[in-house]
Amino acid sequence: MKKLINRPEDVVREMIEGLLALYPTLKRVRGHNVVFRSDAASIRDTQVALISGGGSGHEPAHAGFVGDGMLSAAVAGEVFTSPTTDSVLAAIRAVTGKAGALLIVKNYTGDRLNFGLAAELARAEGLNVDHVVVADDVALAHEKETAGARGLAGTILVHKIAGAAAAEGKSLAEVKAIADEVINNVGTMSVSLSAGTSPSSGRQSFTLSDDEVELGLGIHGEPGVSRARLLPADDLAKKLVVPILEATNIVPGDPIIALINNLGTTTVMEQAIVARGVLRYLQSSNLKVERLYAGTFMSSLDMAGVSVSLLRIDHRLLAWLDAPTSAPAWPNVARERPGDFHEIATLAPEGAARRPVPTRTPGRFDRTILACCNALLAARDKLTELDRITGDGDLGVNMASVAEAIRRDLPSYPEDLAGSLQTLATTIQNGLGGSSGPLYAAFFLRASGTLAKSRENDPTSWAAAALDGCEAVSELGNARPGDRTMLDALVPFCTTLHDQLQSGASLSRSLQGAAQAADEGAQATARLKARRGRASYLGDRVLGHPDPGAVAAAIWLRAAVESLSA
Repeated sequence: MKKLINRPEDVVREMIEGLLALYPTLKRVRGHNVVFRSDAASIRDTQVALISGGGSGHEPAHAGFVGDGMLSAAVAGEVFTSPTTDSVLAAIRAVTGKAGALLIVKNYTGDRLNFGLAAELARAEGLNVDHVVVADDVALAHEKETAGARGLAGTILVHKIAGAAAAEGKSLAEVKAIADEVINNVGTMSVSLSAGTSPSSGRQSFTLSDDEVELGLGIHGEPGVSRARLLPADDLAKKLVVPILEATNIVPGDPIIALINNLGTTTVMEQAIVARGVLRYLQSSNLKVERLYAGTFMSSLDMAGVSVSLLRIDHRLLAWLDAPTSAPAWPNVARERPGDFHEIATLAPEGAARRPVPTRTPGRFDRTILACCNALLAARDKLTELDRITGDGDLGVNMASVAEAIRRDLPSYPEDLAGSLQTLATTIQNGLGGSSGPLYAAFFLRASGTLAKSRENDPTSWAAAALDGCEAVSELGNARPGDRTMLDALVPFCTTLHDQLQSGASLSRSLQGAAQAADEGAQATARLKARRGRASYLGDRVLGHPDPGAVAAAIWLRAAVESLSA
């Protein structure tokens, strides 16, 4: 792998530093990968703030679309990993005033969870925050056994139109309604000639032969819904356009705009050829193409390929689309029908938590938690490879990263078990990106609350608290055992431990039985089709490979049992 980077773990921070140097109108919230408008303080009481974001690797999205007439702030996670709840909340605090804020969220589990939780926390602080979810991926429009249609390049059109409406001074309710109108009328379909290579794994997420393409893929390195033979550009353009027209119910005579998006390394020559092919097919279908855009809007690292987005439009939406913006990545020149580094820190999030002074004496809890962390660190490469096959390849890196954070913060945890679990949840919330962060945080928060209310402090009460934690994961993630998630290891462990303790079995025997149940549950996911998370897009391709999240859970649960049994 050859990339113009320094260290893989520094790419996001250094990228943002470079953007700040290139675009002086952007600033950064100290301590967070949040970029926002330098004039945010002067307009947030009179103009609805628009906030979006997601994993890095999709540049220029999302920081490139921060500016007057588009986004007020963008939140960047690690590569292909949702930003943490704390970072989203920091963005909300930085740019939200009396006019309120609208979060524009792409339909990925991690983004929905982290942006959703941040919105709840912001509303609890008295901020007026609402959100919309973009799901413009027509390749999954009719799929029921997945996490739903993904948010793709059509999201940028939501940024532009809603941003222009917000700049006019429209209310939060009005801006949300306009954003929803765009969401309901836009569709996107993509084709890839080769996969991207993540800086952390150094490997392509999938491979294609010289005469193959992937159709209907997302932006996180996952394969598409089908594989086809490489065809001439005009034929591929038709293969992308037809499903969009069908899914969006665009009919002859409708005024539309078309956006051809470079997924990473598609040359300008190829983009122009695809744009030509798309336009010719649309015109031959008696559609009124009001605007035609081509360029890099939402990439997938160095993937070779394009996506096409079509949006049914009227004079209102077209006027907002044409409205000027200072966002550096938006092509302001396309306002006619197609033709024959340094850190600038300000507005730091209020109420930032101070790390407490260490007050505890290391004991069994510390030994157990350290054992779990060490096990996850040792399993980094294993989890990375497994997630590369069935996901986006970042789980091993993310779990190792949060393990390091827990080892660092552990001496400052409270003495009592409930307090320690609550603080553990905070460490995880801040340090584990993607969907795993909020789910594990919810698990330990709910378990902590149950223990705090219990009058007992024995293994049976611990097991009951863990079962409650599983329920929290199920509620937040809208998942259950059998959906091929971490619950397939967590629930068997907690249920077995609770049931065996209730039946009078010894703690050691109960723990061993629970660990065995977790191992078996994780391995059994190799026979399950995913119904939640990113793997749900891959269908039968995940069969034969256990779920990485369930395997990770089984690994740290087994380490906990071995520590407690020593």
